[in-house]
Amino acid sequence: MTPEDLLALLVTHQESLAADLHDEENRREVAAALRELREAVTAGRSASPAMRRLRRALSALPPEHPVSEALGSRRYAAGGTEGRALPTADAIGTVLNLLEARDAGAVPDPGPDPVPDPGPGTGAEPGPEPAELLAAARERLLRAPALTEREHAELLTSHGDQPGLIRLADFRPGRSGARCPRFQFRPGTLQPLPVVLRINGLLRADLDPWGAADWWLGGNSWLHGVPADLLGTLPDEELEGAALELVEAH
Repeated sequence: MTPEDLLALLVTHQESLAADLHDEENRREVAAALRELREAVTAGRSASPAMRRLRRALSALPPEHPVSEALGSRRYAAGGTEGRALPTADAIGTVLNLLEARDAGAVPDPGPDPVPDPGPGTGAEPGPEPAELLAAARERLLRAPALTEREHAELLTSHGDQPGLIRLADFRPGRSGARCPRFQFRPGTLQPLPVVLRINGLLRADLDPWGAADWWLGGNSWLHGVPADLLGTLPDEELEGAALELVEAH
């Protein structure tokens, strides 16, 4: 299944796509990923980062949705974008318009060229900036259960600064330092789970802790759930396989 096939599938199922993306933030993230993909195609850059973002955004769809089933297949997950047919900018714009038209009051996507500011009094509201979407995603990850400051200090004393653990910089008002998500440890202890350390290594959590945290704490159509919630429920090999397929696709 090529990226072009994926865009065709989105067009085919556009009615259920927006309907099943219940959360407005999820719909906006899919639209933002499509815009990033269109920019890459138009500029002749590698589309792999945009396709990865799009696939992650689409993981919010229910497991039974046709797009989820296609993304969860090994045939698609094992392939990247290099050497594959890429969708045209016009095709991506079509999917954007179909998706955004489902939102009440949405304005169809204008295309890759910038649109002049309509000025005050028109009722047109600008979409969220990429920085706003990123900030919202990070805020969601920072709300996940994490070690307390005392526990984090104890962890550093007993286990040292383990590079395999995810630590998220938290500089919100009244906080300063790093948040260490609690799912990484055996319940009731400060003992890191070996499978978490292995998967964090695959996801390069040392270089991209936010991306690794998003994989663990976001919905995953391949696993039909949130990976962090499936620890101890699914075999470790299934969790590692899902992470490996994502990595091999890029």
